[in-house]
Amino acid sequence: MNYLNVAIIAHVDHGKTTLVDGMLRQSNVFRANQQVEERVMDSGAIERERGITILAKNTAVMWHGDKINIVDTPGHADFGGEVERALMMVDGVLLLVDAAEGPMPQTRFVLRKALALGLRPIVVINKVDRKDARPDEVATLTFDLMVELGADDEQLDFPIIHAVAREGRAWRDGEEPGSDLTSLFETIKQRVPPASGDREAPFLFQVANLDYSDYLGRLALGRILQGTVRVGDSVVLSGPGKEPSRARVTKVFTHLGLARVETEVGEPGDIVLLPGIEKVNIGDTLSDPDAVQQLASPTVDEPTVSVTFSPNTSPFAGREGTYVTSRHLADRLERELLVNVALRVEPLGNERYRVSGRGELHLSILMENMRREGYEFSVSRPEVILREENGALQEPYERVVVDVPISSMGAVMESLATRKGTLTSMAPGETRARLEFRIPSRGLFGYRTIFLSITQGEGVLSHVFESYQRYAGEVQTRSHGSLVAMEPGETFAYSIFKLSDRGTFFITPGTEVYVGMIVGAHTRQGDLNINVTKNKKLTNVRASGSDENLLLIPAKRLSLEESLEYLADDELLEITPKSLRLRKRVLEPNMRKKEAKAAVGQS
Repeated sequence: MNYLNVAIIAHVDHGKTTLVDGMLRQSNVFRANQQVEERVMDSGAIERERGITILAKNTAVMWHGDKINIVDTPGHADFGGEVERALMMVDGVLLLVDAAEGPMPQTRFVLRKALALGLRPIVVINKVDRKDARPDEVATLTFDLMVELGADDEQLDFPIIHAVAREGRAWRDGEEPGSDLTSLFETIKQRVPPASGDREAPFLFQVANLDYSDYLGRLALGRILQGTVRVGDSVVLSGPGKEPSRARVTKVFTHLGLARVETEVGEPGDIVLLPGIEKVNIGDTLSDPDAVQQLASPTVDEPTVSVTFSPNTSPFAGREGTYVTSRHLADRLERELLVNVALRVEPLGNERYRVSGRGELHLSILMENMRREGYEFSVSRPEVILREENGALQEPYERVVVDVPISSMGAVMESLATRKGTLTSMAPGETRARLEFRIPSRGLFGYRTIFLSITQGEGVLSHVFESYQRYAGEVQTRSHGSLVAMEPGETFAYSIFKLSDRGTFFITPGTEVYVGMIVGAHTRQGDLNINVTKNKKLTNVRASGSDENLLLIPAKRLSLEESLEYLADDELLEITPKSLRLRKRVLEPNMRKKEAKAAVGQS
């Protein structure tokens, strides 16, 4: 039996997980009467809610006597740490591209990694049944992208598959549309080389990912590079900064469909799980005691964005969370480091921790997971990580691609130009235009909401880290102040109605507030302290027409990402299992005035 190891890479929402669903179904992994959800590989609650893949996952199918190990990788560059480890285990890649949208920035990011490792791609042009599909043009754009990324002649000689993943159909370019995925399976067999590895050589295995089981402890996932491993075998664990130590293999698991299947022996080339090895980390090596080796750990791109985590110190602290102290926070962040290799945590003192990641989404997913686990904490505004090279200050830049209606094109170009964005290419169509920009990462903080407003919800924006370049100077990302509560208590519709011309409110009547809590966005620059707890004085005198019917403008509900984008330097986001509250770092209005005066005096 041959082992064919293949990763599926694609931009967000191009149909990658749906294609894996079809491959699982058509390889008879499921029983005929088995109820199976859509996007079965997106197993996490957040993944299913948002329709994105966050963690790289493994599955396997049998096809005509061969085993195809499939790695479903995240489509967003913020989870690139997952992608880099997944590519360690495979010998080929399926590059999935939308037949209408074509190659997008995230496609470029992952494809660059795959080509650098010498992996040969199979291009799958998905959603060819769309009305605006342009498969031939997309194939040309994909070829041009590979040339730009330095693909060699063998990699450029890629087969093209047309697919409708939702219907489980695929066929080769130039053939009649097929009724199943047979053409895709056959192309994988022809194109992906069988996994190599000498069965008689000493055992060698590198850890690419970690999982945890309440019954088995830590689970080390990776590919057997050579040799075999059996239950009861002794192995030596070695890794950066640790002394080699002996461990015993208690079980060996492999994948088939969605299940982990226990097996007596792990074969070279297969992707397996080895449980019960304590203190194992991603990048570590397990080898035969008679031939101890330590392989180089995979390189992971450095973080570009950081936020400061600290315990919640607001007047509402401890009301909704289960884990509220700095010790709980430190323990949770330490556990995250074991499985999230692209994350960095640095203690700052005074119970604060700087947490650095690959982007806002990377960090916000961590925050969302923590709040669902019962943690309560506060975070600062995201900041880019600057660095100095040859005496010059540098900052991260992003490649931005927007697809907008022609009518919005000018406004989008103007709004990005004010944030130091530079237009690099423009492709106007009949009704829509595709624009590419290069912009400092700071310039995108808080921009998505503005972009959706400019394009009336019809625009599509995606971006990916490109490189560090010269610091662009001051970038203004927020042109308004905040509405700040100056009295504690419960809010009334009367107060909100009377103050509605002062800005956009984030709260509804009946919300409990505290002094220093941000209740809305001011229409002008500078903050405005307001009293939203004031109710109408009632008397026993009634006059015709004196009582107004209060028609309130609906409150703007901010998501976690929108709340992070909204923050200014002197503001914090309070995150609890039930609530997201924006607040001033200094709650008392008089203390804020004193600090502002002191800052002006120093400057």
